[in-house]
Amino acid sequence: MRTLTAEIVTDKNKLIMPHFVVEGRGVREEIPSMPGITRISVDNLVRDVEQDMHLGVRQVLLFGIPAVKDDRGSGANDRNGIVQRAVRELKKAFPDLLIITDVCLCEYTDHGHCGVVSGDRVQNDPSLELLADTALSHAEAGADIVAPSDMMDGRVGAIRRVLDDSGHTEIPILSYAAKYSSSFYGPFRDAAGSAPQFGDRKTYQMDFRNSREALKEVFLDIEEGADIVMVKPALAYLDIISSVREHVDLPLCAYNVSGEYSMVKLMGSNGYADEWGLVAEILTSIFRAGADMIISYHTRDVFRYNIL
Repeated sequence: MRTLTAEIVTDKNKLIMPHFVVEGRGVREEIPSMPGITRISVDNLVRDVEQDMHLGVRQVLLFGIPAVKDDRGSGANDRNGIVQRAVRELKKAFPDLLIITDVCLCEYTDHGHCGVVSGDRVQNDPSLELLADTALSHAEAGADIVAPSDMMDGRVGAIRRVLDDSGHTEIPILSYAAKYSSSFYGPFRDAAGSAPQFGDRKTYQMDFRNSREALKEVFLDIEEGADIVMVKPALAYLDIISSVREHVDLPLCAYNVSGEYSMVKLMGSNGYADEWGLVAEILTSIFRAGADMIISYHTRDVFRYNIL
């Protein structure tokens, strides 16, 4: 009776599993701030994805961590870069796997910012060409969806033009449209080694005090050609997810980010709460707010333990 009358029916097949991919072979590095999540080389990535697919996971999001970083993030659009190689190997092994690639520079720059820097300022327009070429390199490697997370103004339009002009008209853009400057990203920056070396990202990520601005950013990205829009983070921004859902008919993604994941892991490991109960409640709340799909580090556990 309780199941029959439930207003929201959650679907674990709408979950996306993120991965951090590094150079080398046989690499598996634990991330202390994200229990259960590792940095892995491409060969181990293929093994992990195969195991996850046996569980039922069908969608992944890839973040690349290069061996060498520089001030322009030039490894991001390297045709033989870490993400590009990972995509090719995964597609060769699992043609039906849906591969989403993160398009940003922060993992590739030695200063940790998401765009090209001049002095102590992030340069919006000079960053667009590099971001667009990075997206193109991912599409050429076989990515199914490209997901720009940098928050540079105009990057969705720049990526759409480059993809279309290169014959990749079928590649959708999943835009990090309403991405807030958030303390919940701390464990991710530890995992990716992408903490800014000076200043912060408040000049190009959104102020968490603002809600109307989220709709402005979402509408701008839709006008530029976004096919799916995202709200990030999720748990403290359920009102934003709900507002975007009310005003937008495009598919809506939410990112259940690293800090949200690690809080649950900490509570569960210390016996403060039922970990799987927390996961089910949090993911259901995000779906209830209006998300069509969720990127979550809990994805593997949800399938392994049939949490939803």
